[in-house]
Amino acid sequence: MGDYIVEMSHISKSFPGVKALDDVSFRLEAGEVMALLGENGAGKSTLMKVLSGVYTKDEGEIKLFGRTVEDLNPKRAQELGVSIIHQELNLCRHLTVAENIFLGREKVGAGRALKEKEMNREAADILKRLNIEIDPETLVGNLAVSKQQMVEIAKALSTNAKVLIMDEPTSALTASEIDDLFKIIRMLKSQGCGIIYISHRLEELQHIVDKVTIMRDGKYITSMNFKDTTLSEIISNMVGREIKEKFPHVLCNVGKKIFEVRNLNAGHMVRNVNFELREGEIVGIAGLMGAGRTETTRAIFGVDPKESGEILVDGREVTIRRPMDAIRAGIMLAPEDRRKDGLCVKLSVRNNISLPNLDLICNRFGVIDRRKENALTDKAVKDLAIRLASADVNAGTLSGGNQQKVVVAKWLARNSRVVIFDEPTRGIDVAAKVEIYNLMNQLKQQGIGVLFVSSEMPEIMGISDRILVMCDGKITGEFAAKGATQDLILECATKFESKVKQQEAV
Repeated sequence: MGDYIVEMSHISKSFPGVKALDDVSFRLEAGEVMALLGENGAGKSTLMKVLSGVYTKDEGEIKLFGRTVEDLNPKRAQELGVSIIHQELNLCRHLTVAENIFLGREKVGAGRALKEKEMNREAADILKRLNIEIDPETLVGNLAVSKQQMVEIAKALSTNAKVLIMDEPTSALTASEIDDLFKIIRMLKSQGCGIIYISHRLEELQHIVDKVTIMRDGKYITSMNFKDTTLSEIISNMVGREIKEKFPHVLCNVGKKIFEVRNLNAGHMVRNVNFELREGEIVGIAGLMGAGRTETTRAIFGVDPKESGEILVDGREVTIRRPMDAIRAGIMLAPEDRRKDGLCVKLSVRNNISLPNLDLICNRFGVIDRRKENALTDKAVKDLAIRLASADVNAGTLSGGNQQKVVVAKWLARNSRVVIFDEPTRGIDVAAKVEIYNLMNQLKQQGIGVLFVSSEMPEIMGISDRILVMCDGKITGEFAAKGATQDLILECATKFESKVKQQEAV
């Protein structure tokens, strides 16, 4: 260490109505893992997009390997040794793994024909070196999200990058895949690669990070050695205040049964699922990736067809063949993939909030009443503290946490009986997580049933009143959250034919 391979000095960047970066400086040494931390909207991703040439800086200076660089663009940045793995996957789903890895750098022979065998062979070597078990001839669209993330990593490393930017790289990975990623990071570090690591999973930092740089509201706050600080100090610097309670839990009197699923079957990932939900409680669904949690929520909401089973709301069976049927029954879903399934990213925040509520804001002639629309949007933005310059900005331009809030906001005007959250805090910062938890508690206090899926064990245990555990498409455990332990949850999550005795829920 000791040689700065990245020096960004007094960087500023503005977009219409907002100053995303305000006089920010950042430095990275060779062989160093630097955690870049901050709340959603703090400017982390914007700063890295400036470094990787996606955005052009308004002011400031960039030095790479000691030389000042101007007119930086993605191709030029890659040629100079800078590679970025974006938070939102940036792959061509209709191409193979090998074709994605060599996209823009294809190997061609006579007549410009692709040398597919050579590309497949080299891609296989790269994947093997990284201990990633994926067939290079597989279509990316057929891979699970976690495998697609590993392909992104392989693609970035195939360019022999000396500066590697990882933006929320573990958000869709399993525990074993995260361990593999950390091994890759340590290997790259030993080879002199500088790594910029953006993550809201602060507990990960202790395994790989040397230093931290913290941003807030588009400004540089501080840098420090990770070993010389604490997570409480890091969080305080990130949010500008002390977070006293990471998992706020509100006690309510548990009321009548408002939602029940009986013998639900939907493919091999949802098998004979039974559970109920009562007023005044939050039920969390835990389990490992591929356990069938998301598939269960999709079957309930009518996204995927169910083969058999009953769904009851307030004691009455409802027929759900499509999402509109679920919405009419008072069942709402904030899906796992917010950009793909939860938002129209090229439409404004106002339009996203209005779309599922047209019946509430249109007059009898089907014309939108702009006053009602504005009131609906303003209330949603205020209630969820969505950070934006204007409700007319495209939803796709918002930070991950604010996008998640928009996904939730559009349902709040409905007369909901049940709200289902699938990985609601994935990729968002600690303060935004608390806001989502508080929202869940508000719904709970209003007598609305809350069901949520999470891969974060502390989150499941901290927010739930009752916990369901799934494995291999089945519910393999059910117990009161106050009696739960991580060992108990993991035992249920890894038993394919678990006979774990269910505890009486409180």
